[in-house]
Amino acid sequence: MPNRRLNPVDLDSYKPLRDLVLEAIRSAIMNGTLQPRERLMEIQLAEELGVSRTPVREALRKLELEGFIVMVPRKGAYVADLSFKDIADVFEIRAALEGLAAGLAAERITEDELENMERLIVGKQEAINSGDIDKLVEVDTSFHELLYKASRNDRLAAIISNLREQIQRFRLTSLSFPGRNKESLQEHKQLVEAIQARDSQLARQLAQEHIENAENVLIESIKMEELGNES
Repeated sequence: MPNRRLNPVDLDSYKPLRDLVLEAIRSAIMNGTLQPRERLMEIQLAEELGVSRTPVREALRKLELEGFIVMVPRKGAYVADLSFKDIADVFEIRAALEGLAAGLAAERITEDELENMERLIVGKQEAINSGDIDKLVEVDTSFHELLYKASRNDRLAAIISNLREQIQRFRLTSLSFPGRNKESLQEHKQLVEAIQARDSQLARQLAQEHIENAENVLIESIKMEELGNES
């Protein structure tokens, strides 16, 4: 196992213990603390998180369903190593569903939600200007979550959120790609304008194109990283 430590969960939190453990392990996978193909030992994870093995076992089962880990018979749990095909599959589904959410949002969004979208656009611009990548990821995530909420379809929102989580570990890679931040901001602005105009068809098209562009940039970013590691 690599030399690293997961932070113990906050046992005083109002959240159920199983949720805290799930979030901690998922976060460690997304930020790279737990690497692709790394074996996950229940007893070590439990010791580092300061809990028993039961919530760890429950978390690993849930993470398998979410696509973060794979269970190998007679060998145990490993962090999933997503291939280009896996990433393409996720984005293909997400583009269609994100387009659906945007189309519905154009029909169902409230004025308050539109104002919040505009504020998030401003926040994204500020994060780009200051070079604050962490803030940029936070604002970008909030923008998409608001879009899903505005669709007024909870099941759709839950499915898209699950797909986003499966590739969340690559967000920093994608948003750090030269020029992508400004392109993404412009795409969000155009999407908001279409939603404000209540143009459902255009909103759907723009949202799909936004996700397709994000996929192309991500795959290009990963390829560049791999070439850099080889040199």
